Amino acid sequence: MSAELDRPGVVQALFRPGSRAAPGQGRRTPRDWVVDTLFVLLAIGGSLLPPAAPGPDPKLPLPPEDVSMAFGLAAAAALLLRRRWPVELVVVLTLLSVFFPAVGTASALALFTVAVHRRPAISLSILLLAIGSAALQFWLYPIKLDIPYGYQFVVGFVALMCLASVAWGIVVRTRRQLMISLEERARRAESEQEMRVEQGRQRERERIAREMHDALGHRLSLLSVHAGALEFRPDMPADELAVTAGVIRASARESMDDLRAIVGVLRGPGLSDPGGQRPQPGIGEIAALVEESVAAGMQVRFQPLEGEAVGLPAATGRHGYRIVQEGLTNARKHAPGSLVHVELSGGPGDGLTIEVRNRLGAGGQPGSQVGLVGLVERATLAGGRLEHGVKAGEFQLTAWLPWPTA
Repeated sequence: MSAELDRPGVVQALFRPGSRAAPGQGRRTPRDWVVDTLFVLLAIGGSLLPPAAPGPDPKLPLPPEDVSMAFGLAAAAALLLRRRWPVELVVVLTLLSVFFPAVGTASALALFTVAVHRRPAISLSILLLAIGSAALQFWLYPIKLDIPYGYQFVVGFVALMCLASVAWGIVVRTRRQLMISLEERARRAESEQEMRVEQGRQRERERIAREMHDALGHRLSLLSVHAGALEFRPDMPADELAVTAGVIRASARESMDDLRAIVGVLRGPGLSDPGGQRPQPGIGEIAALVEESVAAGMQVRFQPLEGEAVGLPAATGRHGYRIVQEGLTNARKHAPGSLVHVELSGGPGDGLTIEVRNRLGAGGQPGSQVGLVGLVERATLAGGRLEHGVKAGEFQLTAWLPWPTA
């Protein structure tokens, strides 16, 4: 037995509140067997107690003592069925206790079982039956008591004991229901927490994917343009060749820096930039971004903001930079050689408006729309909006980002 209890989960099941072997709840646990054995032993002990001294004038002949004891032992053994048929068992035992007093203890324990496993309305109905059976029993077989109103006293005492048994059972039932409710709430809270964590991870993956697409896509498209120039102009003068090679090297280095920062985010805090926090591009770096694209051979007409970007949040500036960067990358990939217009407008309270448009070109690479989807998500998360589409033969990308007043 000790070796069996050493197995994981057996001891927990033995002392866990509540029973899995309630009607409809499956097999009995070790704890259930212990409790059932105790109930049977209590019922046996009650049936072996000497009967009370009989009073005068019994209405029916008293049953033989050995017969009453045999019914008591059988009723005690029948308690092993109390989890399967609790109501049926208590009704039968209650009726038998009228004629065989040794069955009384088993009847009281069966009444407790009904109070635990059935609704209070059912257990209270059985309680009335038990009180009525006690009143009938002591009327048929009076006991000798040298006190006034002995019959009323005995019936009242038995009724009080039955009421205590039912009340105890209802308390146990309520406690088990409370434990089940708390366990269900705990499971639900744990499930919701896991869902929130997974949603946070998904948002972080999407953010990293946007950063990787916007940053690396721009750098790699510049590399492709300059590498293509070397491929189609192998007789390029030495000074132009040096400039082109320098641009390729710079773009490759910046791509590696962006990739290192993104991989650092995946590894954990503090690893993305060992030498210090890497500065993030903002609205002021858009002019340099345009010059970089012009140096790569693009035709760009840039209209900056009028005045200084006073009070513009750094996050809004970074989103604006990424939107312009993706717009230039799309124009370079899908409409090579077309004139690109980049216009910034707005101010505090009015918001920041970004417009990138270009004529539709031929021979561009087909797009997957992944970058545009990421831009829409970026603008939405920033509290703004982004629209894109073809109008009047031009592809237009228009974004609005909030710009609070100072």
